[in-house]
Amino acid sequence: MSPARLVRQARRAGLDRVAITDHGAIAGALEAYARDPELVIVGEEIKCANGAHIIGLFLQERIPNRLPVTETAQLIRDQGGVVYAPHPYAYLRDPVRRTEAVLEVADVVEAFNARAFAPSWNPRAAAAAAQRGLPAFAGTDGHFPWEVGRANTVLAAFHDGASFLKAARETQLHKPATTPTYILAASLACEIARLAIGSGQGTKPPFVRGVSA
Repeated sequence: MSPARLVRQARRAGLDRVAITDHGAIAGALEAYARDPELVIVGEEIKCANGAHIIGLFLQERIPNRLPVTETAQLIRDQGGVVYAPHPYAYLRDPVRRTEAVLEVADVVEAFNARAFAPSWNPRAAAAAAQRGLPAFAGTDGHFPWEVGRANTVLAAFHDGASFLKAARETQLHKPATTPTYILAASLACEIARLAIGSGQGTKPPFVRGVSA
């Protein structure tokens, strides 16, 4: 999705806010924010040194990959941002060891990820959030337009990271269904194609990954 298309799709889906969290980049989120600042939350999905992922919300500057978890979280907070733990038990080969470090620094936990296809992944995330008393969120993790808004979180109005965290204390998760596996396969095919094109040109083409909130 282009930033322009994601903005249009989010409005069509009836979302009031959408967090755009590309992997290791914020250029697409900044472009979308310039188009619709009342809609877009600028974010980034960051790969930490231990292989786990952290999402920073309400960012102004990109945060580098491969830093320690605690340093990544501090850099997010230095920008007035929110530390969001995405799909904490999904995809990782050693999820417990890696995820524990992220949950220790998280402000909110993604308790339902629409792309987390294994039956145990989302329930484990929800249990971890409840055990730690952290707000539980639902995210689309959408890569294609028709995924935008499949899962979302209802909360009171907010305008920055601090008011977001205040509103996050009372949330309602809307979880219609997990994304079908054929869509995940299509995403993987697109990513392989992007990597192939990028390696031929010396760069990796950008893409936009939205998490509805």
